[in-house]
Amino acid sequence: MPTMPYFHEKIERELTGNILPFWLNHTVDRENGGFYGALTNDLKIRNEVERSAVLCARILWTFSAAHQRYPHPEYLEMACHAYDYLLGAFQDARHGGFYWSIDKTGQPLNDRKQTYAQAFAIYGLSEYHAATGDPESLEIAQKTFHLLEEHASDPQYGGYIETCSRDWGRLDDMRLSPREPNCPKSMNTLLHVMEAYTRLYRLWPNPALRQSLLGLLRVIDNHVIDHERGAFHLFFERDWRVVSDEISYGHDIEGSWLLLEAAEAVGDELLRAHLSLAAVKMAHTVYREGRDSDGAILYASSHSGLGDSDKHWWPQAEALVGFFNAYKLSGDMRFLGAVRQLWQVIQEKFVDRQHGEWYKILSQDGKPRLDYVKTGPWECPYHHARACLELLKRLD
Repeated sequence: MPTMPYFHEKIERELTGNILPFWLNHTVDRENGGFYGALTNDLKIRNEVERSAVLCARILWTFSAAHQRYPHPEYLEMACHAYDYLLGAFQDARHGGFYWSIDKTGQPLNDRKQTYAQAFAIYGLSEYHAATGDPESLEIAQKTFHLLEEHASDPQYGGYIETCSRDWGRLDDMRLSPREPNCPKSMNTLLHVMEAYTRLYRLWPNPALRQSLLGLLRVIDNHVIDHERGAFHLFFERDWRVVSDEISYGHDIEGSWLLLEAAEAVGDELLRAHLSLAAVKMAHTVYREGRDSDGAILYASSHSGLGDSDKHWWPQAEALVGFFNAYKLSGDMRFLGAVRQLWQVIQEKFVDRQHGEWYKILSQDGKPRLDYVKTGPWECPYHHARACLELLKRLD
């Protein structure tokens, strides 16, 4: 591992010299408002691609968080731009909540109320409030929390369903994306509701919010974590019957540290201690099963073997934090070595030295998938910018 001051400098340079400037300089649509639908790796604009509330909320979170560490006016301006676009283009003035996607003119393309998108709206709005003190952003985050509790929470079995219609009715197809099974609950959605509620609770210590967050943590502990293997189950029926044997290494290592953040926020020491053990075990599973020979994180597997041998950018970012968190919890130096090796892989293979930012997918042999977009509905700055901010905070 490089010396800590040296590593701190490298991370800061990546964040402020590459990731954040790329999004400032290349993604803002000055003609139509908001942000381009997508950019190719050689920076060609693809405005026919739908614009997602998730991307906008993640940009809002990223630059709100960056402004708190580095109070540069351009970071605040970008956060304000994302805030205005989220509220002006994605917010449903009639029924509340946020549309899933719009076109470049601001017309809804998919007006369903995906719980995942509402969670990221809460996350981004909360961070914007933390950065600016703006009361409206906190009020809308609170209203979105109440909408989820009223329409998406499951009073019988716990947790949250995947989606509702525009007017918060039920839908037959509840999938977050076409590649997933059509089921009412998923680890991915629950993880990000937990993440959003954790951030909101630190700003608004409301008793009802605390109970919801504590209940969600217990649901994840009891139903979502496979404690024997040290991994998440991914997809569920309403009563928590598991409907897939797939393992997502990126979500496992991401969840391992987010669980601790949530347990610390609610102040339940017994739960925090219990989840600390689970977090270390999940990190061990990813360390043992989910790394390629070069140290990069693989995408997914199942009982039948490796399901996706590509290497996506976001699991690499989350593993930086997850392994460092596991090292701090356990003292196991192997995790610190994994951080060092992974940082080297990122710098050598993921960072695009010609056009900036990171390649979003590498093939198993480590070559960039140039057919895949650099930015898009899912391809955002939040994972790797947050990894840098988290590591800087922990190294401080």
